[in-house]
Amino acid sequence: MSGRVSLFVTCIVDQLFPRVGLAMAEVLEWLGYRVDFPEAQTCCGQPAFNSGYRAEARAVARHFLEVFEGAEYVVVPSGSCTSMITHHFADLFRKDPAWLERARRMETRVWEFSKFVLEVARREDVGARLDAVATYHDSCHALRELGVKEGPRRLLSRVRGLTLREMNRAEECCGFGGTFSVKFPEVSGGMAETKIDAILETGADLVVSIDSSCLMQIQGVLSRAGSPVRTMHLAEVLASR
Repeated sequence: MSGRVSLFVTCIVDQLFPRVGLAMAEVLEWLGYRVDFPEAQTCCGQPAFNSGYRAEARAVARHFLEVFEGAEYVVVPSGSCTSMITHHFADLFRKDPAWLERARRMETRVWEFSKFVLEVARREDVGARLDAVATYHDSCHALRELGVKEGPRRLLSRVRGLTLREMNRAEECCGFGGTFSVKFPEVSGGMAETKIDAILETGADLVVSIDSSCLMQIQGVLSRAGSPVRTMHLAEVLASR
């Protein structure tokens, strides 16, 4: 299989969870793709967009489009950032025909990681092995805007040694929501505790998701509760050997 993949690693992966980006690159290379990392990349503009700063979000979005304009595929380890690019860039540029056209052209080349593996690379088994009992958390943007639900579970089902146990309320928000968790910490914390209860009920020792922001929220609450349950991004699981 041939093809070139450009990684957009997102702000949170770049700054806090670089191992997720490295794991994603490892899996894509195992699948036969040539992987590059455009060093001029910054952000997709989602934090500014969600906070109502549309002019600032447009400036960041324009930079993204310029940096990745020549990419064959852009693969992203985040449902929320993928959704921002493929769903909301068009909203940002609806009054600017030239940039709207550039955003529309980009939409078809940007893929959330699990969807790329399944729908472009057309693989379910990537040779991974991890001896663990896991449960899966559906992140909001991936589930509701990208329709990502069964795909990650199919990939996890092919990981040797891994047992997947569904939690109750798997589709409920973890309470992070970007700036939501900062603006409404009490509500965010309550939502996170509900999610943690569902996780612990499964008896799993691992929580998997495709958004590091959700996993950061979940891991924080688990750690404060003294729980040994750990979190892993799907890319990290699929890179396990």
